[in-house]
Amino acid sequence: MPHLVKSRSKKAGLPPGTPVVIGGRESGPVRITVMDYSEHSFLEEEVKSIEECFKFRSTPSMTWINVDGIHDTEMISKLGRQFTFHPLLVEDIVNTDQRPKYEDFSDYLFIVLKMLQYDKAAHNTKIEQVSMVVGDNFLLTFQEDVGDVFDGVRARIREGKGKLRKSGPDYLAYALMDAIVDNYFIILEELGEDIEVLEEELLRNPGVGTIRAIHRLKREMIFLRRSVWPLREVVLGMERTESKLVDKGTKPYLRDIYDHTVHAIDTIETFRDIISGMLDLYLSSINNRLNDVMRVLTVIATIFMPLTFLAGVYGMNFHTEASPYNMPELTWYWGYPIFWLIILLVTMTMVLYFRKKRWL
Repeated sequence: MPHLVKSRSKKAGLPPGTPVVIGGRESGPVRITVMDYSEHSFLEEEVKSIEECFKFRSTPSMTWINVDGIHDTEMISKLGRQFTFHPLLVEDIVNTDQRPKYEDFSDYLFIVLKMLQYDKAAHNTKIEQVSMVVGDNFLLTFQEDVGDVFDGVRARIREGKGKLRKSGPDYLAYALMDAIVDNYFIILEELGEDIEVLEEELLRNPGVGTIRAIHRLKREMIFLRRSVWPLREVVLGMERTESKLVDKGTKPYLRDIYDHTVHAIDTIETFRDIISGMLDLYLSSINNRLNDVMRVLTVIATIFMPLTFLAGVYGMNFHTEASPYNMPELTWYWGYPIFWLIILLVTMTMVLYFRKKRWL
């Protein structure tokens, strides 16, 4: 489960624009892949060093450079200098606690998104930051780790299907954003199934595990809302931008992403309301169960009150020859059976009375 707030203590006191990794992994290999293509050509390779990417800056074809692993700040800085990035942009790339946002730097666009992947075995949602830099003939993407939801986009580029090989970096950015948003619905479907299972358990036999599952789902909804809600502003900013880097033909597709984003947000809000209702239902169920237990115990105690009184009276054994206040029942031949008969009659009378009052 990701933390609600990531530590920024390493950033304290440093000048603006200093690239410091916040929240991401701090070691391990960095994978760099390059796709350079046009309508009639295609090249895909995995490079060993960032310097091998520099040659694609001057090619007339469309280039997509993807970096998996942002903990190597020196490498990110080198790439930023080659593509003339603003220092604050490089700082934002390595800070994984960014809010989804869209910024227009005139010569390029900067987009930050949250990519979600669901671990069904652990019932946990992995949240990963994806940063995009859209230029005139290039798109750079930066991910925290290897593994993403872009395989379908890569396949379409390799096969030359659709508009990707004929379009520019703005359309590729749209395709990647669309893949991320579509994956949100897969996550929501998985969470929806978890919610349905939890609802059945809540109505059947809620326990300690139930409240833990409700708490886990509430946290999931918090992270989903933080990841998806700001995306509306990102897509809306790209759709309404007057930048020459976003073609007019791409804007209808961006409006489609906006509609999907609003749909995802509505689903998240619905799930949040359901989970809040489940928490109230759990508390009510526990209280009702406690009330039932207390009612049964109260009825049992009430039944035994007169029985205890009778047993206490006849346990005094006041029987002496000299006393005028002897208990005559102690000398009756049928005294003992009569005592138990009275006990049974009192018990039966009280049980019938409680049933008539619907207390049992």
